[in-house]
Amino acid sequence: MENPILITGASRSGTSMITAALNACGAFGGEMSKRGMYSNDRIREEIVKEYFQWLKVDPNGQYPLPQTKDLFIPMDWKSKIMSILREQGYSEGSWIYKDARSCLIWPIWNHSFPNAKWIIVRRRTGDIVKSCMHTGYMVGHSTEKGWIDWVREHEKKFVEMVTEGLNCKIIWPERMIHGDYYQLYELCEWLGLTWNKKALNFIDPLLWGSKQKERSK
Repeated sequence: MENPILITGASRSGTSMITAALNACGAFGGEMSKRGMYSNDRIREEIVKEYFQWLKVDPNGQYPLPQTKDLFIPMDWKSKIMSILREQGYSEGSWIYKDARSCLIWPIWNHSFPNAKWIIVRRRTGDIVKSCMHTGYMVGHSTEKGWIDWVREHEKKFVEMVTEGLNCKIIWPERMIHGDYYQLYELCEWLGLTWNKKALNFIDPLLWGSKQKERSK
């Protein structure tokens, strides 16, 4: 039986570190990019990006954003996703896909995988904005206000997802940076994964490196 795990949240929130940690605990991710992003590039490029381009919105999910009420739901979304995963070695059990843009088109994912467990990764707005302003590929806005509004649009999607009854769990990875791993242990139990201490190797380095350096001074 397939057990989809969909990880989303505004970019620069820590989705990659959570994905890497859960992959270490046994969630199948397929051929994921190991460039610090831990995203399945074929699904990202061949399915999600093409759909965003078809909508005539920013394929990177920055600006402009898709409107949930205007979405067309492709009937072959599930079959395309599963075809790629099986080509990459999936047979059964828990599989994971991380994409910050998933919350922007959540009705499509929910229609195709109504039994999916969603992980919504959160981070303080000010920290996200600061990170966006200093990240080369985050080019959708040039001002703090623009990025603040962008985060708020994501928050609206999170509310929609919870209100519509999607099976969601909200986590704040910053707590893990400071040594509180309770949410990560709880996630593994909720997802039916087997805890592997190697998951902790992915917590500090990927997103909050500056805080790690500050603590080591």
